[in-house]
Amino acid sequence: MKRLFGGLLLAAGILIMLTSGLCTVLVIGIGMTQAMRDPGILGAIYLPLMVGGIPFMIGFGLYKWGRSLLRQPEDHNVF
Repeated sequence: MKRLFGGLLLAAGILIMLTSGLCTVLVIGIGMTQAMRDPGILGAIYLPLMVGGIPFMIGFGLYKWGRSLLRQPEDHNVF
């Protein structure tokens, strides 16, 4: 059961990191094209990093937790 829960946490963490990371990169890329036209908005490019970084870090935490559960040795109760 521990391996199933660890695998689910691992998968959820990877999916959260992937989606929030790709969305952040897309928004920053669009912001960079706009910043080339108007350099005054260059400071607003860091906003997606702050907003998108929170779900990315939650996903990273789930990934690390799931990986640690999967790497723990099995506890067999042998009588």
